[in-house]
Amino acid sequence: MEKISTPLTEMLGIKYPMIIAPMFLVSNAAMLKAAIKSGVTAAVPALNYRTDKAFREAIEDIRAETDGPFGVNLIVNKSNIRMMEQLNTCVEMKVDFIITSLGSPRKVIELCKPAGVKVFCDVVDVHYAKKCEELGADAVIAVNKEAGGHAGPTPATELVPALVEACNIPVISAGGVGNGYQWKEKLELGAVGISMGSPFIATEEAGVSQDYKQACVDYGAKDIVMTTKLSGTPCTVINTPYMQEIGTNQNWLETFLNKNKKLKKFAKMLTAYKGMKMLEKAAMSATYKTVWCAGPSIEYVKSIRPIKAVVDEMVEQMTTSKVEVEK
Repeated sequence: MEKISTPLTEMLGIKYPMIIAPMFLVSNAAMLKAAIKSGVTAAVPALNYRTDKAFREAIEDIRAETDGPFGVNLIVNKSNIRMMEQLNTCVEMKVDFIITSLGSPRKVIELCKPAGVKVFCDVVDVHYAKKCEELGADAVIAVNKEAGGHAGPTPATELVPALVEACNIPVISAGGVGNGYQWKEKLELGAVGISMGSPFIATEEAGVSQDYKQACVDYGAKDIVMTTKLSGTPCTVINTPYMQEIGTNQNWLETFLNKNKKLKKFAKMLTAYKGMKMLEKAAMSATYKTVWCAGPSIEYVKSIRPIKAVVDEMVEQMTTSKVEVEK
């Protein structure tokens, strides 16, 4: 199919303006390789690898089988005690781009700029987007209300145009895309591309259990709820019977600790650790304790397919809807 040219495709040298979003536990080398071979790009959370050795091996594996760009997602707040190690590895191995989340990108930008590694920053409002631009970010990712995982408070129809108006760097839209028509809509709002995750959980390459993948087929947008139990920050999950049992809000002790100035840092680290373990157990094995992270765009997932089939169908939908971008 014909290339769809936007500032994102030109910046990264890809055929179609899409990043398969970095998803905790889900993203892996197989997904990144499939994305590149499908004409898009993808990123993986550095935290998906327990050791620096495993992280480096994954990067080498992707490079050995593809020649396209890929990225890494870094959690840049104090809960990620491995951030500097991960950042140094990304710079040393010259990954194509880094997506920063949940904190200041200052250190990432300082180290990446001289190395030629691009930095895209997750943002949820104009104020933070402008800060990232001033620090030297190459683009901002507009995490909107329809996003999976750590969603923002504002719908894409408001957030994307506001960021496009306020910023002089490209804006990538994250959230609310499950088909090619919605992809087109985000470009028409002024975004240079999209970051899309949840529909790719139900793909053959995703590194999670068949139960998790099938849940993305069986559940829909109405089944997505927000919880603070996983990281202390609001996060979207599928409202399984187990989630209904444990509730979506932190208990009184967790809330108290997260508001205490002296204990807040450690409380957040503990909450994040416990949340990661809950997600890991549910994602990798059969268990009634199902805590599955996903966004409302699973509404459009009807079967488990290869990544290429998902991308090809979406590009076909964009083409038939006569997307108004430079070809």
